[in-house]
Amino acid sequence: MAARVMVFDTTLRDGEQAAGSRLGVEEKVQIARQLARLGVDVIEAGFPCSSPQDFKAVQMIAREVREPVICGLTRAVSKDIDICGKALAGAARGRIHTGLGVSDIHLMGKFGADKYGTTLMDKRQQTIAMAVAAVRHARRYTDDVEFYAEDAGRADRDYLVEVVTAVIEAGVTVVNIPDTTGYTAPIEYGQLIADIGRRVPNIHQAMISVHCHNDLGMAVANTLAGVGAGARQVEVTINGIGERAGNAALEEVVMALRTRHDLFKADTAINSRELYRSSRMVADKLGMVLPANKAVVGDNAFAHSSGIHVDGFLKDRATYEIMQPEKIGFPETGKVVLTARTGRHGVRHRLEELGFSFSAEELELVYQRFLHVADQKCEVFDEDLAAIVNDEIRSVPSIFELVYLQAKTATGVAPTVTIGLCKDDKEHRQTAVGDGLVDAAYKALAQAIGRKPILERYEIKAVTGGTEAMGKVTVCLLDEDVKVIGQGASTDIIEASVKAYLDAANKLFAMDGMGVE
Repeated sequence: MAARVMVFDTTLRDGEQAAGSRLGVEEKVQIARQLARLGVDVIEAGFPCSSPQDFKAVQMIAREVREPVICGLTRAVSKDIDICGKALAGAARGRIHTGLGVSDIHLMGKFGADKYGTTLMDKRQQTIAMAVAAVRHARRYTDDVEFYAEDAGRADRDYLVEVVTAVIEAGVTVVNIPDTTGYTAPIEYGQLIADIGRRVPNIHQAMISVHCHNDLGMAVANTLAGVGAGARQVEVTINGIGERAGNAALEEVVMALRTRHDLFKADTAINSRELYRSSRMVADKLGMVLPANKAVVGDNAFAHSSGIHVDGFLKDRATYEIMQPEKIGFPETGKVVLTARTGRHGVRHRLEELGFSFSAEELELVYQRFLHVADQKCEVFDEDLAAIVNDEIRSVPSIFELVYLQAKTATGVAPTVTIGLCKDDKEHRQTAVGDGLVDAAYKALAQAIGRKPILERYEIKAVTGGTEAMGKVTVCLLDEDVKVIGQGASTDIIEASVKAYLDAANKLFAMDGMGVE
């Protein structure tokens, strides 16, 4: 019989750390709902004590997403655990994920102060006591407690066994053995998990979990080696996003187990037909562009171009395809989706197929914008529809609304843009000159909102082909160490650029209101 492997998704916690920006609360909830449709067993929703916004996101996900276990991360500190417990109070099933560093490098660095002991041996014993105390404290809030032994990949093996034994005795249900720095090779990591399974006397009382980083490009391979050695939970992220070079990619681990069932004899409960949709949603929300050659979900994952490959594929798909694209949820090639004559019901049905769900008021906003785009484009594709949704349905209240935009340029004349923004029912207009229309627009916007965030990134791409295609602009604004992603879409690229900037600006102001630092 196939072994059941639990999928612990940390896209909203470890994954967001890599993006260089913050997701809004509603954006996190939307992704969490999609993760539930995907069938993950555990959603690590965030680090509640890190900011009021993260606390609110974990709290809302715990209340609104009922099928998976909802998990919050903490340090082995009572205050962290108390805040996490409060955030998870409304969860149908909540888990607290606590832990600390266990390698000598971490012990001598993070716990270098004399209060943790003056020798390495003293620090080891003190941190074991801290770990046990944290687990016992967490169990006041939930019976489901996971412990992470940070940097286990470089830890002294005897000491690691001692730590794992102690926290299981204290009541953890899952022990996470992370390769925090992506240092180990698969043969080493598999042996590490096997040693934990063999040497920890009470290991039968807990599940072994693997959490691998991709610094040397081996996160997925290490994760699979861990499963082969007995781990029954994998900690992964959509698209492999995460700290530094990223984490093990959920879609790659899941499809490796499923495709090579003969080798691993293990599987997950993931609905693989939701993989493509989940991948695109996360990439879109974080303003990331997936490489075309990304395994499993990249645009070229099932593309064939060379004569030999195409000939073989046409005769038998299995010649060059080890997975079927439809089982991963790849859209049908060249499919015309919608026109202006489709109607509300058709638009709503297609939105549901794409994983979106809205209130009647939100649907009407999307539909009216859809009609406007359909009149300009004649044909509206899935990508256009997703861009419309992201442009119309905001994750934060719109403090500033665009009510007027005029752009002027000509040969030998400096580009000039006038922006009209509405705030508190009052219109404010600003005009600026720049090196180009986008530069002029952003100078006018900075004047209108009363602050000058740094534009760290500006990206533009055509959502679909043709001269009438919608343009999608993604910006990253930096203001006092807070980074936010903004997105805007329009068939007019200056308008799309202005909308993207305003989207980000509204997020900055919303975070100010939540006390995010």
